[in-house]
Amino acid sequence: MSAESTPEHAIPGPGEPAGPGSRRRGKGRRRKPRARRRKALLVAAWSAAGVVVLGGTGAGVLYFKLNGNLTSVDIDQALGTDRPEKADNGSQNILVLGSDTRSGGNDELGGGTDDGTARSDTAMIVHVYQGHKKASVVSIPRDTLIDRPECTGTDGTEQPAAHEVMFNSAYSTGGAACAVKTVESVSGLRMDHYLEVDFRGFQKLIDDLGGVDVTTTEAIKDPDSHLDLAAGTHTLDGEQALGLVRTRHGVGDGSDLGRIQLQQAFVKALVDQVKDVGLLGNPKKLYDVADTATRTVTTDSDLGSVNSLMSFASGLKGIGASNMNMVTMPVRYDPADANRVLVAGGKARQVWDALKNDRPIPGSATEGTATGGAEDVVTTS
Repeated sequence: MSAESTPEHAIPGPGEPAGPGSRRRGKGRRRKPRARRRKALLVAAWSAAGVVVLGGTGAGVLYFKLNGNLTSVDIDQALGTDRPEKADNGSQNILVLGSDTRSGGNDELGGGTDDGTARSDTAMIVHVYQGHKKASVVSIPRDTLIDRPECTGTDGTEQPAAHEVMFNSAYSTGGAACAVKTVESVSGLRMDHYLEVDFRGFQKLIDDLGGVDVTTTEAIKDPDSHLDLAAGTHTLDGEQALGLVRTRHGVGDGSDLGRIQLQQAFVKALVDQVKDVGLLGNPKKLYDVADTATRTVTTDSDLGSVNSLMSFASGLKGIGASNMNMVTMPVRYDPADANRVLVAGGKARQVWDALKNDRPIPGSATEGTATGGAEDVVTTS
């Protein structure tokens, strides 16, 4: 746990709305994190994009169908020019989000109801270093209390800035543009691209790939995520993979931080396996994967065509699990509420400064911070 002092936050005054995800102070002993119907999703959208590259040689006449699958959001137009400067060193920052929308049949997966809303239950900043041979991935816990900037709401109305709200409330307030604006405000980094995937697409993508191999060093059983794995090596199908990346009670301290550690391990397994699935020798499988990948992702408008997505993903093909450094944004448990975490300001700044200058993230940035206690529970087999 970080030894840093609590950063100062402005608290809404009497009669002022606290906004979505507002901080609620608890009393007494630390309680176990609440079970939630909305669970976190693994976001492997950049891997999905990489699959589209594999499909490039076989797409041919199917190009227009695949192109029509894609959904895009014009982030640049929504946010204007008041943003951090673009890097001029050849590096890129990509915000990858997982959406937990219950619409379109998603309510059948893991419970919940179709209430027309969505949240970003998984968020990763992927920093691709100059030369595109290695990357750092920084996960942002959904339960982090942050100051959200003013955003345009999903209904088109202006939403005032909010203090000490959960990070994932930015997406539910103003969709992709508000999520990007919030990440840029928190990190000081310009997001060059945006990728989003929902959990129905994630599950189908894993099934289309034929499953993903992982090894669990201990048993994981969580009835909330419908996961029951013995210790050992497994080939996870889509439903099991979704259960793994959603579980928070089966391992570690039961927090979102432990779940993030499982997600990061699964991403590494997925990234490596995508390279070896043998799609080029199986036209039907290749098409199924490319069709699912393009249906699954929502992108920024610059990536809103198959050609653009293929070109982007082609630049990431040289990055494997061995040259991906995955960390969690430095946080510490909120002493007032066991279900929330606070940004460890000085250590988080080490992370953002390193990425801004295209340098590796120093080990000191994550020393002594909250972790979740699920490291090394899942490894590649």
